[in-house]
Order: sequence, then structure tokens, then C-alpha cells
Amino acid sequence: MMRAMQQPPSFLDALGHGLADKRIDILRQIGQGGSISQAARAVGVSYKAAWQALDTLTNLAGVALVERVVGGRGGGGARLTAAGEQLLDAADAVHQARSSALARLDAGGDADLAVARLSVRTSMRNQWPCIVQAMQASGPIVRAQLRGAGAAAAELTVFSRITRESAELLGLRPGMPVQALCKATAVRVQPLARAAQHGNQWPGRATRVSRGELGDEVAAQLDAGVQMVGFAAADAHLRARSRVLLAADESAIVLAVVGA
Repeated sequence: MMRAMQQPPSFLDALGHGLADKRIDILRQIGQGGSISQAARAVGVSYKAAWQALDTLTNLAGVALVERVVGGRGGGGARLTAAGEQLLDAADAVHQARSSALARLDAGGDADLAVARLSVRTSMRNQWPCIVQAMQASGPIVRAQLRGAGAAAAELTVFSRITRESAELLGLRPGMPVQALCKATAVRVQPLARAAQHGNQWPGRATRVSRGELGDEVAAQLDAGVQMVGFAAADAHLRARSRVLLAADESAIVLAVVGA
């Protein structure tokens, strides 16, 4: 199964990803029932998604969290290692501390929501709070259609393609709030010569242009009301206030869920 690694466990890394979706729940169910397939059913994900969750947590923690149990009346199963038990204890402590902090801030409204969004640390410069509008599954891929959250970004439409297992682990569904994230290097910028088509194409106006030998970094204010950063070819000759079209592949849009 999963072999123990030599370095000390990194529970902070594992908890940073686990509390936002169903990974910790899967680990907890394995501890209670001794079965990965049973844990998957209890959490409401596929067996494949449960294994993806365990692989991710193991990589993040740096130690084996689950081990096989061979034989017995049930034909074998799975159980938590000592590190797996410790991770669950840490998860409970973090959840209690977080719940206590949120209870004190319950009347904070939009300010508290902003703090929660800032708790997602990432190198991706493009980040937008969104609401899932619709989902379309095709084989192993789910295409999610998102709209910007809040009045200022209500015209923003974003499409993201993720695996079915990732959608299950996030508990993705229409009406759910998420954060959409995209690397600046994954956003292509060009002069606006025509109206935007379907998919991830957003018209806007350049606000800053930083020249570079391999391409120009362009910051833009989208017509949809949000800021975005991307890169244009060095020979595009874009300037501040130029009308531009920004585009990104749907597979480049990463989804994050804020919450316990």
C-alpha cells in the first residue's frame, strides 16, 4: 500500500488542504470502519476518488497514514497508522480552534468572508470569488460554469475543467461558492479586434504593461468588473488603456473551496 517515508510528518501541509474538502472525512471513516470502499460510500465519493484523497494526504504529510490489513473474516481491509491517528487528532484541534474564532467574528459579514478567502495561500495571481452556475460531466471530466460573486463581478463568467474525482472531493454543486484561480502565465493577452466568444475570453482595458524580452506582462481591468494579469507577445505593442482580450484554457482554471 503506502510505504512509510523517513522524514518527519508534515501535518500542517496535510491539514491545509484536507479541511477544505472531504479528504479528512475519508481518513476518519477508514479509522472507524477499516475499509476504504466503505469510507468512500460514507463520504459520498467514488472508490477512485477516495484513493486520490489518500494519495494526496500521504504526499502532503510525508508519511504513511493508512496500511493494509491482510486476512481475517472480512478478507482484509485498511487501518490508520499512528501518524494517521495523529493527523485526525490535529484536525479535530484545528477545527475546534477555527470554529471558536469564527463564532467570535460571526457579525463581521463581508470582512470575515474576505479573511477566509485570504487564508488560501497560493502563487496564483488571478483569484476571483465565484458561484457555481452549472456542471456538465463527460467521461472523467467535469466542466463547471462559474459566475463572479458580488455585484461588482456579477458579469464575470469563468469555465473550469477538472476531473470527476476532484469534483467529488470538493463536493462541487450548483450554487456553491468557490474561488477560481489562474496563473498569470496561463492567461494570454492580445489586442481586442473582435467581440469575445464563448469560453474563457474576457474583454477589458490594460492598466499596466511591463515590457520583457520574452513577453509583456499586462494588468487589465475587465469589462466584467474584476482585475486580471496575463502575458502578451513582445511584438503586440500594447500600452496602458489599450483595449485587450484576455483568454485562458479551461483546464488552467483551478477551483478552491473555503470552509471547514
